[in-house]
Amino acid sequence: VQLQASGGGLVQPGGSLRVSCAASGFTFVNYRMGWFRQAPGKEREFVAAVNPFGRSTRYADSVKGRFTISRDNAKNTVYLQMNSLEPEDTAVYYCAADSPPWTGQGMGPMEYDYWGQETLVTVSS
Repeated sequence: VQLQASGGGLVQPGGSLRVSCAASGFTFVNYRMGWFRQAPGKEREFVAAVNPFGRSTRYADSVKGRFTISRDNAKNTVYLQMNSLEPEDTAVYYCAADSPPWTGQGMGPMEYDYWGQETLVTVSS
């Protein structure tokens, strides 16, 4: 199983960035996918989740209206489009995969079975 995140970088406040996570080694279409982030000195926190066919999404209040999670099952890839970025969004971002059955809402790290490498997003002028 591999989850390879990419697309992080340095962006100015108010800017946009899209991070991607390419999955392999499991049946991607069967899994709920999520994004989490961890800022220096803070706990890992939920950002967004999407169900297997992309019809249902969930967001942390802090990113609602600015971030959009999506997936392309043909490419085994999940995306996180981040707009109106703020310095508080600076963190390492992780993607994760959650196998069925889904007993929770996909907001807790413990719900996820596989984790990818991080990609660093820095929002600074």
